[in-house]
Amino acid sequence: MTSRETASTTQHLAALEPVENYLRGHATGKAEYIRKAFHPDARILSFRDGVHYSLTVDEFIAARFHGEPAADEAQRKRFITQFDVTGNAGTAKVVLQYPGVTFTDYFTLLEIEGVWGIANKTFSAAQQPEAR
Repeated sequence: MTSRETASTTQHLAALEPVENYLRGHATGKAEYIRKAFHPDARILSFRDGVHYSLTVDEFIAARFHGEPAADEAQRKRFITQFDVTGNAGTAKVVLQYPGVTFTDYFTLLEIEGVWGIANKTFSAAQQPEAR
């Protein structure tokens, strides 16, 4: 591997870390992982059930992360479907399959002063038919 390829691999791994922290936060319910995932001034934007939401990281944490995994955690699946990095910017697409709803998250990633983080998140929520 050339030094350029090694640098590119190192950059990709560093950019992937906030996405992995985000997934850990969802799995554990622990706010500390979400704080490590997002830049402090990031925004979470969505349009759900006819309502536009624009949350700060603190508002997002307060609404969703209470220090414990969700009661149905064993039934939840999460995975990264797309990931791309160029220089100090990148994107990721993450799918969260939960009972009754599938979330598709889109992240913009940015390296600021040597630290990668999620700069913004938008998402779509698709209700799933109930299993019989």
